[in-house]
Amino acid sequence: MTLRGRLTAAFLAVVLGPVLLGAFLVGSAVVAVDRSRSAERLAVAAAAVRTSVDALCQQLRAAADAVALTAETARPGAADQVVSRGLAAAVQVTDATGRVTYTTPGAPTTPWWDCTAAPTGGGPVRALSARVDLRDPAGVALGTVAAAWQVDAALVARLAAVTGAAVDLLDDPAGPADATAVTDRPRPATAPDRVTEVDGRYLRRVGPAPGQPLPLLLSVPSDRPTGLYPALVAAVLLAGLLAVLAAGRLARVTTRPLVELAGAADRVARGDLTARVPVRSQDEIGRLATAFNRMTRETDCYVQALTTSRDQLRSHLAVLGDTLASTHDLQRILRVILHSAIVATGARAGAVLLLDTSGTLVGRCAEGLAGRWPDDDPAGPAMLRVPVGHGVVGAVAATGEPRRGRADPAAPVGSGEPRCATYVAVPFTVPDAATTDPDPDPDPTEAPGSGAAAGGGAAIGVLVLYDRHGGDEFDDDDLATLGTFAGHAAVAVDNVRIHEEAQRLSLTDPLTGLWNYRYLRESLRREVERANRFGRMLSVLALDLDRFKVVNDTYGHAAGDAVLAEFARRLRGEIREVDLAFRQGGEEFVLLLPETDARGAAIVAERLGAVVRDSPILVGTNTGVTVPVPVTVSVGIAVYPDHATVGQQVLDAADSALYAAKAAGRDTYRVAEPPARPTRKEIPVAVRAVTPADGLPRAGAPGGASSGPHPPRQGRGR
Repeated sequence: MTLRGRLTAAFLAVVLGPVLLGAFLVGSAVVAVDRSRSAERLAVAAAAVRTSVDALCQQLRAAADAVALTAETARPGAADQVVSRGLAAAVQVTDATGRVTYTTPGAPTTPWWDCTAAPTGGGPVRALSARVDLRDPAGVALGTVAAAWQVDAALVARLAAVTGAAVDLLDDPAGPADATAVTDRPRPATAPDRVTEVDGRYLRRVGPAPGQPLPLLLSVPSDRPTGLYPALVAAVLLAGLLAVLAAGRLARVTTRPLVELAGAADRVARGDLTARVPVRSQDEIGRLATAFNRMTRETDCYVQALTTSRDQLRSHLAVLGDTLASTHDLQRILRVILHSAIVATGARAGAVLLLDTSGTLVGRCAEGLAGRWPDDDPAGPAMLRVPVGHGVVGAVAATGEPRRGRADPAAPVGSGEPRCATYVAVPFTVPDAATTDPDPDPDPTEAPGSGAAAGGGAAIGVLVLYDRHGGDEFDDDDLATLGTFAGHAAVAVDNVRIHEEAQRLSLTDPLTGLWNYRYLRESLRREVERANRFGRMLSVLALDLDRFKVVNDTYGHAAGDAVLAEFARRLRGEIREVDLAFRQGGEEFVLLLPETDARGAAIVAERLGAVVRDSPILVGTNTGVTVPVPVTVSVGIAVYPDHATVGQQVLDAADSALYAAKAAGRDTYRVAEPPARPTRKEIPVAVRAVTPADGLPRAGAPGGASSGPHPPRQGRGR
């Protein structure tokens, strides 16, 4: 058999087998992906249903609480008002014996299923309810208040809109798992929370369960494309035909790239570095042509780089340094410095590492390091973690001396460092008084370590480059050039750190470490906007240490500062990570509790009061004796949007509640009073208006006209 025949047979054997296997895998993968995506959609829909039902139950519980908090004589009116505002469909009040004392008109039929438990009886769910106990001040049960919401098609439609899936309400929550759905959709799954495919739709039954008593059936249509398997068969046949045609052409054109490669090699041997070989395929010959083109291109670039004047490059580095030192975007600065250093030296790759608090050099930006790790992990710059004193980079940071040389390509340069053939590494330090500005044009004849990078101060980072184009080792000129870049990097890092520290100090209280009043105003506006956007609550707590002036007068202001610092420490220990604590001034503090209602805020206030009250604070007096100082705190609570709809108004409401807590004897908390409803006044309006003869408007008489002298103007000053 000829070479062309052997190549054709081998190509067909290699191609058709993977095509058949690929077709099978594609068909299986499409079915698996369709089921997996549908299951994920149903899981998201189930979570959305639980969240929506929980939100409805919370709303009903809040409505029942509102009715329960009113006086007995005003409860019917409060219940009607709750229903009229749409907070509940019905409210029912019962006494201690279970007798119904009042039910709002139009209430759904009973029984009402409690939100906290799954239905146990047969029959459909008609309404959801939340029940609140009525108790007198002594804790004796007086009855209950139940707020209900009718379970109807509108509620199911709202759940469907929230979940993005079709939602059906099952007619028998206590019946078998395959009970008939309310609509004519396919029958539900055979077990709760199990996904089943029926007639091209995926179904999942959700509930009934505690906290979600509605027996629901969620369903989504299958996304599986129609005609999948015929299309795969056609694709396999087409691939076989194309393989036969490609095999014949491959055999004919195999020798053509070899001739072109030989001609290009002759041109390069005569000094023509612009010679290129057309890449006609991606086989071994194609890769050889690609490697040849890359070799000639890199050689040409290297020759051009050698012919470029180094002095002209360094004359522009001073301007680059001034520009980099004027910005505070550290990541952008380091990228510019690294890219400029790679271009200036002709390196293939490089990285900038900064020293962290644990004494480890951590990569902040890198370029061209893909495929250089021992485990072939294409990680980003964060993979560069080199302890000081280990490897080439660690030794440069420890000694402060730049290094260059050639490494073994078969092994990493050091622990945590990438593989390379040649390297050059220069440290950079924060400039001190003696080395304020790096030398923009260092002398290439200077010894390594005598430039800007080896200036006063400890090394804070290392600039390292790997593998020059052409394979040559880095020289002393490269060390001098990198020393200039390292000097600019040091100035940029120092400027950014100073800026960040100044920004931090401008927003924090130096004594307690909490956020200050300036940041309080910004955070309050931001949290109110977030709560308004997502329909959440925001609790604001105003705290004030009781009789703090007595502490200052008795033990001294130093002891008072110690009390404030210890109180701030305890305050931070009792709040969540998402909560924000501020020192408003003096002994006054403020807490912002996102997504927290009045009850949750009251729990936090009680916990803060207990942690301060139960453990006196040990302080040193002016005489040098350590004494325990008993401290208590008063707390005022206000909630957005219950007490105000503007951030400053919520804070003012919390302050007013704080004054109420102080007036109540201190060492307690108070919740702000709900805002008074605006009064309404009916203003009479004339049925018609008559234009005066002179066409000028009049004030004071109906119709705007008068036959006698003009009456005095009225109404504007009232």
